[in-house]
Amino acid sequence: MNNIGKNSFDIGYMDTLSYGNSFLHRLDPRAKLITTFIFIFAVVSFDKYAVSALTPFFIYPIALVSLGGLPYGYLLKKLLIVSPFAILVGIFNPLIDREILIRIGSIGISGGWVSFISIIFRFILTVTAALILVSLTGFNAVCAALIKFGVPRPFVVQLLFFYRYIFVLTEEAESMVRAMSFRAFNKGAMGFRAFISLTGNLLLRAFERAERIYRAMRCRGFDGNIRLVKPMKIRRQEIAFMSGWALLFVFLRYSNAPLKLGAFITGFLR
Repeated sequence: MNNIGKNSFDIGYMDTLSYGNSFLHRLDPRAKLITTFIFIFAVVSFDKYAVSALTPFFIYPIALVSLGGLPYGYLLKKLLIVSPFAILVGIFNPLIDREILIRIGSIGISGGWVSFISIIFRFILTVTAALILVSLTGFNAVCAALIKFGVPRPFVVQLLFFYRYIFVLTEEAESMVRAMSFRAFNKGAMGFRAFISLTGNLLLRAFERAERIYRAMRCRGFDGNIRLVKPMKIRRQEIAFMSGWALLFVFLRYSNAPLKLGAFITGFLR
């Protein structure tokens, strides 16, 4: 019961983190959005067996979390919540691709295990980058940046409402589960019929409340435009931020730095 409200609060905490005062928080949302897109594109463009080449890309999330003063534990917790999806995608690879790709001594590692590790690395990098973007920028600012880039306004508004109505849905669910537990405190787990009834009532109540919120927004002058307190402006700091990270991503994408470093060290020791 309490987990529903707690998880809802945790999601909203990302918007609270976006009110920080570091130089990363003060950057134009468009600069952070473009850099995140370049980072994600570079990460997903590797072949399915890439593992060592992906490791240098961890510099980006680690640097932003450290410089932005974001809590490592909070982001790790959110990452673990959605990690089963990535595991489900790649868990069958070792059963399909059994050809030995790497040998460590007498132990052979199949291509399926290598591709599975690659999927996990990509998942960690891309999801962490998205969480950092919202935590440093705020979801409203991200949506405003998308509109500036020409993304259709109805789609962006729907995306913003979807994010906001998550809190409405979880609040209604928490209230209903609490009321049910008070009326059936001596019973065990919720039955299937009770769960179906609770789900139907939850959807009806959430719909009614969403209608009230929408009417309230219209009464307060909402016209579909997303307005920010801070004006968006591209300055030298934003250009340096984007170009610096973009050059690093291109370099890491087309040069396997860990492999070259290992070859250099091996040659030096010989």
